[in-house]
Amino acid sequence: MRLMAAPLLLALTLALSGAIASGKPSSDSLQQPGTRVGDTPRRPFASVQDGKWIGAGVSYGPHRDGQTPNTGPQPTDEQILEDLRIMSRHWGMIRMYASRGSAEQACRLIRQEKLPLKVMVGAWIAPEVIKKENTPDQPMPEAVIANKAEVEASIRLANEYPEIVIAVGVGNETQVEWSAHRSDPKELIGYLRQVRSAIKAPVTTCDDFAFWKSPASKAIANECDFIGLHVYALWNKQVLVDAMDWSRQTIADVKATHPDVPIVLTEIGWATKKGTEGYQAIGVVVVPDEREQELFYRALRDYSFQVDLPYFYFQAFDEKWKGGGSPDEIEKHWGVFNSDRTPKRVMMSEPAQTRVPIVKP
Repeated sequence: MRLMAAPLLLALTLALSGAIASGKPSSDSLQQPGTRVGDTPRRPFASVQDGKWIGAGVSYGPHRDGQTPNTGPQPTDEQILEDLRIMSRHWGMIRMYASRGSAEQACRLIRQEKLPLKVMVGAWIAPEVIKKENTPDQPMPEAVIANKAEVEASIRLANEYPEIVIAVGVGNETQVEWSAHRSDPKELIGYLRQVRSAIKAPVTTCDDFAFWKSPASKAIANECDFIGLHVYALWNKQVLVDAMDWSRQTIADVKATHPDVPIVLTEIGWATKKGTEGYQAIGVVVVPDEREQELFYRALRDYSFQVDLPYFYFQAFDEKWKGGGSPDEIEKHWGVFNSDRTPKRVMMSEPAQTRVPIVKP
């Protein structure tokens, strides 16, 4: 793959250099207003604010080495503030996956420190009934309690921090067939309606392209202000030289399925290591590294501005608590910063620029 790096960079530069130089997104925008959700128009995702494009964002998991979401020590205000300051130098918005705990800390600290960041708040949804073939349905009452608490907290944050919360994502990969926490679509729709009726910010659910391309996704899309789309070329047997073409075509396929619904990329990225066990051993056909990540990151950044496609790059920091026991497990290595907050290659040379001025014609 290193032999491809130089010509690939040249090709990407020639193809995409006009996007930033033009000073405005292309008229071929994936963020044109859609139709309606129920009795109200779809709410726009505000990728342009104060005359500047802030659509370059990043997914943020705040848990450091020795921390996990559910047990043990949790991130302190000081740690989250350090992260927010790092991220605010490179992105205009962050995506978080749950509404309790660290998300509330982040919103409070952004307001307190007057940081130039918007937050897409998540409401984590777990299956409330476990369904398996040839066995009775198993109710999960603890999941019902947790889901309701997440939804209520997301509503509270959106209403308490309206200048900060740019959107709410209800559920993460709850519908795609391979999900480990696949949930009943009727339950998800109920939560989407509850959140949307209680706040003014746009609302969605975030899921893999395989779901959003399916006929079953129509009912869910009808409840969303925009589609929260996950697109991973690396996970789908793509080499770097083909990664952006594959990503663009996948986005176009989802748009063809939902022509009236705007799209926001809520996960897209390129890891820097992979392990040798499980699907990563066969689904990831390259040995990813920091050079490849840098090239993919920059190509995505320029393309997304060109077509006004807001995105949350996955992700800001490596998270060692994820995945299996191997230190090379791919889930631990998606960050553009290491877990100790030192920069990887792309962030060593990336300019501190989160907001691009939009020049009106």
